[in-house]
Amino acid sequence: MDFDHLFATFRIGASGLTAERARMRAIANNLANANVTRDADGNPFRRDVVVFREVLDRALRGGTAGATLGGVRVAGIVKSPAPFRTEYRPGHPDADKETGMLRLPNVDPVTEMVDMMTVSRAYQANLAVLTTFKEMMTQTLRLSR
Repeated sequence: MDFDHLFATFRIGASGLTAERARMRAIANNLANANVTRDADGNPFRRDVVVFREVLDRALRGGTAGATLGGVRVAGIVKSPAPFRTEYRPGHPDADKETGMLRLPNVDPVTEMVDMMTVSRAYQANLAVLTTFKEMMTQTLRLSR
C-alpha cells in the first residue's frame, strides 16, 4: 500500500489551511494599519497582499515521471501598488503644508472585510476536506477488521 499517495489529500488540505491563515494575518495587519499616515520611511502604510503558489509533487506513474497538484504555499507577501487615498485635512501634522491634502493608506476596510469572509469560507472548505478524509479513513479501517 502506497501511504504517500494515500495521505496526499491530507497534505493538500493542510497546505490550504496554512495559506489561508497567512491571508487572515495579512488582512488583520491591513485593518490594524488602515489609518497609519506615516511609517518609518515617512509614507502611509501600504496594503499587504499574500501571493500563493501551487505545489507540484513529483510522482512515478506507470514508469514515467509526472507532476500532480500537491497543495498551495505562500510565495510571499507584497505591497499593493494601488494609489494612496487623499483627504483634505489642513490641520493634520502629516498633511501637505501647501495644499492641506493628507495621504492615507490604500486600505479599504470594506474590501478587507470581504476578503476576510472569503478566507473564512476557504478555511472552512479545507477543514471540511480534512474532516471528510478522516471519516473515510476511519470507515476504511472499520471495514478492514
